[in-house]
Formats: sequence, structure tokens, C-alpha cells
Amino acid sequence: MAMAAAGSLPAVAAAPGARLESVRALAGLFREAQHREMAKGSVFQDLLEILRSASSEVEQAYKDSCELVDLDTCLLLIAECFRCLRNACVECAKNQHVMRNLGLISTSVHLIELLHGIQIKEELLLTALRCSLQFLGNVAAGNGDSQNSIWKCAFPDLFLFLIVTDYLLKCPELIEALYAKLSNQERVTLLELMMVNVCEKNQHTSEEMNLFMRHADFLAGCFQDKYEAVLKLTSAEDTDDEEALVTIRLLDVLCEMTSNNGQLEYLQTLPGLLETAIDTLRLTHLAGKQTVNIFTATHAMTGQEEVLHPAVDFKSHLIRLIGNLCYKNKENQDKVYELDGIPLILDNCSIDDNNPFVNPWAVYAIRNLTEQNERNQELIAQMEEKGLADNSALESMGLEIEKRDDKLILRSVRKKPS
Repeated sequence: MAMAAAGSLPAVAAAPGARLESVRALAGLFREAQHREMAKGSVFQDLLEILRSASSEVEQAYKDSCELVDLDTCLLLIAECFRCLRNACVECAKNQHVMRNLGLISTSVHLIELLHGIQIKEELLLTALRCSLQFLGNVAAGNGDSQNSIWKCAFPDLFLFLIVTDYLLKCPELIEALYAKLSNQERVTLLELMMVNVCEKNQHTSEEMNLFMRHADFLAGCFQDKYEAVLKLTSAEDTDDEEALVTIRLLDVLCEMTSNNGQLEYLQTLPGLLETAIDTLRLTHLAGKQTVNIFTATHAMTGQEEVLHPAVDFKSHLIRLIGNLCYKNKENQDKVYELDGIPLILDNCSIDDNNPFVNPWAVYAIRNLTEQNERNQELIAQMEEKGLADNSALESMGLEIEKRDDKLILRSVRKKPS
């Protein structure tokens, strides 16, 4: 199909089969930047009319149980239209602008709501929904006006539906484009739902792993950008600081992501994530020593009153993340050594009411850091000999120092009962 054909589409009244093939051909053309740049506005007007027509047919079929409507053909056509639009606005602000002004965003949101109402889960419907969300993600990418338009049309009802039903999680482009529009409270809600999704599912297909990697990249970047916000919680007046709560939830999601062996290997290679976790642990540890706050290690000898604070176990989770990232990974083990992370972890393994699970996570992290790593074992042994590491803490971890051939060895022993 020559590019000249991209200037016009068959009329909306054309036979469904002919429309489908025309749109499919255009979707292929718009994979190339030169064709995207040359596209005329009439192309998108024609696609808009096709979507409106298909939308009316789907609505009729759904409301009236009309057997005259070929629902499968309609869904195929809708999916191809969205593929075409999705491809046409990749890195093309001109086409994003034209589509928005034509009303394609509001039409798409309406169609997504309509498709959601169809109580079937067949592949054609799911494909149409996926393509529609990919279009919204691409039309919003790097375009504040389009992001605002989607926000006005989709929030809160459709947006919440997309989150709760996992559809939004299958479109990382849309999450990344709209994340900046969310309030901190809405970000916390999104992250909590993402965490549930991560806990419940294991990615097996290549498509699922690609989605996971996109989410992991984005969330790790958000954590690296905003990790210092948690320090606001050192003030008693700021215990509900929403930006700090977002940082806490970002850490929670990253801990869950790194707890899945199938996903861990990718996360271990993310640049800067391990360094940020160590930096955050160091900053919060220091903040807890400078003044009395939620990051200060405390242990009440009497009573078992639970500490109620959003940052309870925050340092535990940082150590958990560090331990996960070092699991059977020599490069990350060595990186923690070079960043003086081992003494930092050992200094955070005492009983702490503000981090009730810090000891088991510290045990886990130290084991992962010393597994088949003689330099890290030797460092801990030397620290214990010089009195820089608490021998009782090592014993509680099931570790002890042994001198062998004038060399200090860290070895595992049966933990002493507490």
C-alpha cells in the first residue's frame, strides 16, 4: 500500500472486511517515522468515525442482544483502529495534537467503559482493551495537554476501574504518563494495588516479563528520585507526610518484586537501586542517632505496646531489599562491601521496637552477603575481633568466628536458643 493511501481511508460505510484490511495496512505503515510525520488529519478523522460506528454497533449488540451485529468483527476492527492510532502517535507530537483536538481521547475513554461492561472475557475483547490502553499511553507520552485530557475524561471512575481490574498494570506507558498527575495519596493507593498484584502473580510469558521489567524500571527510578522524602518523618508533626508515605510504599513494592526468583535477576542489574537502598539506610540510621525519632532504635523493657507509625520496619525493609539484591550475586556483594554497607547492616541488627523484624532480615542479608564471598566473611570476622561487631548479635544470627591457620573464618553454627 503506497503512502498516498495514508491520506484517506475507505468510507465508514465500506464493507467491514475492506475497512479492517485498510486499517491494518495503515497500522503497519505508521510503524515508520516518515509515514507518521506525513499523515493527514483526515486519516484520524476517518478512524474516529470508524470507532464511533463500531462503538454504536457494540452498544446495540450489548443492550439489545442483537444477533445481527457481528461482535467479533467489531472487536477486531476496534483493536486495529487502536493499533493504528497507537503507532501513529509514537514520538509524534503533531499527531498527538490532532488526535486530541478531534476528540479521539474522549471517544476512546467512552469505548473502554463500554467494553468493560461486556461480561465476556474472550481474547478479542481483551485485545481491544489492551490496544486502547496502549493508545492512551502513547498519546499521553511526553504530552502534558493529552495527559490533562485523559485525566479529565477518565478520572476517577475509569481510572479506578483500570487499576482494580489490572488493565492499567498491563499498560506501563499509561502508568508512567499519568503518575505525575496523581496526588501522593492516589500514588499510595496505586502502589498498594500494584503490590497485591506482584504478590499474587508470577510472570511466565515473555510479554508478562516485559511488563514487569517496565514497571520495575519505573518504580526503581521513582524510589531513587524521592527516597530522601522519608526523612520528613523524623519530625513528630510530619507522621502523615504523603510524599514520605509514597517512598515507603515504593520500597514495599520493590521488596516484593525482588522476592520472586524469576524476577530477581533483572532487578539485581538495575543501575543505582542497591546504592540508593544503602544510602537510605545510612541516612535513616544517622537521623535516628542525631535525635529521637521513628528511626531511633528503641526497646521497651516492659509492656508489649505496638508502635503505630507508617515507617515501622522501614529500615528492616531496606535491609531486606539489600539482602535480596545480593542473593547469589557476587557483583552486588562486592558493591555492598565497597560502600561500607556491611558494618551498617550489623549496626542495625539489635532489638528495635520501631523495626521488630530487623534481626531476621539482617540475618538473611548477612548470609547472602557472605555466601561464597571470603572477603565479606573476613571483614565481619575482623570486625568481631576488634570489637566492632557484636559477638552476641553474630551468635543470634547463627554465626561465629573461628581462627584457622592464622586466618579468621566466619562459619555457621546452630543458633543458641533465646
